[in-house]
Amino acid sequence: MSIEVRKAESDGDLEAFIRIRRALLPNESGGTVEQLRAQLESKPERQFLVSELDDEVVGSGLVDRSDLGDRFSVKVRVLPQARRRGVGTALLRELVVHASRFGGDKIATHLEEEEVQPFAERFGFRETDRQVEQVKRLGGDPGPPPLPDGIEVATVAQRPSLLRDAYPLACEGYHDMALEGPAQISLADWLRDEATLPAGSFVALAGGEIVGYSGLVRHDNSGVAEDGLTVVRRDWRRRGLAAMLKRMELVWAAENGFREVVTWTQRGNEGMRKLNELLGYEYRGVTITMVAPLPLRGLV
Repeated sequence: MSIEVRKAESDGDLEAFIRIRRALLPNESGGTVEQLRAQLESKPERQFLVSELDDEVVGSGLVDRSDLGDRFSVKVRVLPQARRRGVGTALLRELVVHASRFGGDKIATHLEEEEVQPFAERFGFRETDRQVEQVKRLGGDPGPPPLPDGIEVATVAQRPSLLRDAYPLACEGYHDMALEGPAQISLADWLRDEATLPAGSFVALAGGEIVGYSGLVRHDNSGVAEDGLTVVRRDWRRRGLAAMLKRMELVWAAENGFREVVTWTQRGNEGMRKLNELLGYEYRGVTITMVAPLPLRGLV
């Protein structure tokens, strides 16, 4: 039995990286080779790996600095038929070596399958958070309510500069999320990853100032869109703005041929989960966040 781990840099290896993600997570976007290359160029600390077992690519790995800023995050994915043969351990070892070059005393991982949790626990990882996937199947929903007095709404397609202008509000929203610490999303990442469906991404303004934002993002699966960030300025919360903006998104998506919208919400953000439930979203998947101290236990 021969295991080889290498950086995913060629088109073929990046395509294999995407193929493994799509095989294990058919409901999620896998990205494109061009998107992965752009991520590598914008974040030199990020690294993609693939692993071969007897000359067949059966595993992939990702390492990057966490949005929380105080740790690196790793992801190990192995096709079911190749598990329990050392592929995951070989990938994890290389990912940790890369992360260790940048210092730090802990590392995180995000598991999309509960059955692989014992693998992570073997190396000292412990659960710290869970995110749930909520899905809204479109059709037959009422339109958005009338705009509140003093509120104007524009799409990012109508006014592209609004995406950049909404970044400070986005940072406020990330700070308020139920995380171990505030997420650190760069302006470059925000402009690249948010509102990739600009005509379905809405900004609320009062007196010319941005007081709410809700973005819609492209998805690999035909007929599917993904919610980006939804955030309302603190002094405008509990006035129905978030529900209004999300209803506008859903109406736009339905009118433009989408059949469902998906979103992920972390544990503790009960307000957004409840809003999604009221809008008709249903629960589907789960992602488990786990953290371990460095060096990892039992990884030699």
